[in-house]
Amino acid sequence: MSEARERYGDIIDRAHPVSERHAQMPRKNRAAQFAPFAALTGYDDLIRESARYTEQQITLDENKKEELNQKLTLLLREADPPEAVFTCFVKDPKKPGGTYEEVAGRIVNADFLYGYLTLDSGRVLDIGDVIEIDCPLFFKEREK
Repeated sequence: MSEARERYGDIIDRAHPVSERHAQMPRKNRAAQFAPFAALTGYDDLIRESARYTEQQITLDENKKEELNQKLTLLLREADPPEAVFTCFVKDPKKPGGTYEEVAGRIVNADFLYGYLTLDSGRVLDIGDVIEIDCPLFFKEREK
């Protein structure tokens, strides 16, 4: 005789009890009772957020600042500035640091008092957060 038969022989062959009052619960609903639950609500989100990578903002040297200033001046001298690609730092709203993004567009307004550039898409860039301005064909023509 098997060990299970020896231990549970008195109940192993009994019929499954059926309630006279309550209908039998469907299998799908019974299985839901044993589904995992989050004992610590929001803990998974907190772990995911702390694992998310952010970069520190680069501090530009004076030569790089001067180069960016010259490129910006060349673009703003044009009556209809060409489209350029601006690499800028975007601060993270949840934790220190941020990410670098490339944003393409034409400058429609430059506010040097407050340090902002407005692009044709409506996006506003902080001039202090821009680390690169790229418009290769336009800048090459001006260097000649």
